[in-house]
Amino acid sequence: MPSSASADPSTSRSLLPAPGRGGRRWPTRLIHLSGTIGLPVALVLAIVGFGIARPATFLTASNFKDMLFDSAAPAILATGLTVTLVMGDFDLSIGSMLGLGGAGAVALMSLHHVVWFWAIVIALVLAMATGMVNGVLVAYAGGSSFIITLAMSTILLGIEYLFDGEQTVYSGVAHAYTLIGQARPFGDINVQVWIALGVAIVAFLLMERSEAGRYMYAIGGNREAARLAGIAVNRYRLTGFVVAALAAAFAGIMITAQAGASTPNAGVPYLLPAYAAVFLGTAAFQEGQFNVAGTIVGVLFLEVISTGLIMLNLSTAVIDIVQGGILVLAILGTRVGRKALQRAGR
Repeated sequence: MPSSASADPSTSRSLLPAPGRGGRRWPTRLIHLSGTIGLPVALVLAIVGFGIARPATFLTASNFKDMLFDSAAPAILATGLTVTLVMGDFDLSIGSMLGLGGAGAVALMSLHHVVWFWAIVIALVLAMATGMVNGVLVAYAGGSSFIITLAMSTILLGIEYLFDGEQTVYSGVAHAYTLIGQARPFGDINVQVWIALGVAIVAFLLMERSEAGRYMYAIGGNREAARLAGIAVNRYRLTGFVVAALAAAFAGIMITAQAGASTPNAGVPYLLPAYAAVFLGTAAFQEGQFNVAGTIVGVLFLEVISTGLIMLNLSTAVIDIVQGGILVLAILGTRVGRKALQRAGR
């Protein structure tokens, strides 16, 4: 029979060798440190590195403002995805939902003469319906989130083509709609930066400071245990898919508002960076866990990398390869970090 000291977790921790004595705790602390500040440190190092390489162009106020602006829509997309991933579900339809949200709103205004406000509402309602379908098929019908959302991605792409006729739409876009992408109500900072900041704050409070957020983390940690504890697992998972779809559609609206136009299948290039940002975020603030603050840092890190590589006159192909490699390293790093912590006895 184990002694009371060994059965008490707090006592067991106190019996571990102290730093500098047994020399066994420093690997755990090093892993913990890299899992909480690894990404912020990498972001700072990237800024310093590109600043040294291109000081006249990279280290300028206008460049930093541009990077914040370019990060706004991807940050909203990745924030919505974070909510789904926290509960252990994938959503591969967010890229097509982004394309449909933006193209649908523009096409409704340009081709069908719908007032800009109602065009946005219709796009968001369609996103909500898509998220509910994904949630019902995955959470209630027991389908694989990977397969269901992959199929939904193709369906949404077809619906987008029905809206815009597989053509670029640039005429008939309301001026009020373009203000969502071009207005600067506070100084020289684009309105989209403030929108993204507001969404991030709301999402952070939801995930980290509310009962619903705690339930979502519990579902991601152990779905069956959460169900036995009385948490409405299926309802929360469905909500996660709705949040991801709404975030994707709104990001698409923001992107088309920037350009005052929409192009076919515009959402696909945003899918991989969104996943890369969320997985990179597990190395910031909450080691090994998806979290909103880490996701935002991940988005900024990828934007710094992309901007820096462009300033180094590297091709789009190289940038895509680098981003893909970063995603692979982020996923592997998350898994390796968790296993290392388990071996270290944490």
